[in-house]
Amino acid sequence: MMDPHVTELEKDIIKEILNIGLARAADSFAAIAKDKVLLKVPDVQLLEVKDLLSLVAKYEDTHIIIQSDIKGDFNGSTLMLFSEDHVALLSEVCLSMLDVRKGELSVMQESLLLEISNIITGALVTQLANILKSNIYGSPPKAPKSHIATSLKDILVQHPLFQPLVFTVITKFQHNSKDVELPLLLFFDTTTLLKILDIIRSFNYDKNNMFENT
Repeated sequence: MMDPHVTELEKDIIKEILNIGLARAADSFAAIAKDKVLLKVPDVQLLEVKDLLSLVAKYEDTHIIIQSDIKGDFNGSTLMLFSEDHVALLSEVCLSMLDVRKGELSVMQESLLLEISNIITGALVTQLANILKSNIYGSPPKAPKSHIATSLKDILVQHPLFQPLVFTVITKFQHNSKDVELPLLLFFDTTTLLKILDIIRSFNYDKNNMFENT
């Protein structure tokens, strides 16, 4: 398997591209959350598949996971991880629900989580497509009912040797001075990483010129 070498500068450029996409996503999310939303991108990580699955598995028993696949020129997924506390606060703010019961999601609550994932992934994918001049789109989000490895099989099984490029993004949602952090995992397969690197390397690393059309 090709081991893609990503320089620190290239990592910075990928993070800058994601920051632009996430800023747009935050604005879109804030419109339905009726409050301030902050998104930040930490370090880019290259992980083995088993490490990715163990990272996701840590959240499986305590969080509702909403998955949206990225298709077209790139192959990837976003996973948004909602704890019961997140669901309760978002239900209160966005659906005006009081005394939200923890446990089973109502149809309205699941629709809300799917819509939030759709908004954030859609805004991010649109910006990535614009900046990287690529034809990509997000598939409708879903709440996987099975083990997360099963729901990710389109990426993991069809590309059993790939080394995913994983971004762990913390979405900080502020409401009435309460901070709620929503983990978001974004990852691409190795082929996509190589495509992104080819595109970035075709730019002349002048960030001002690179992002002027976004």
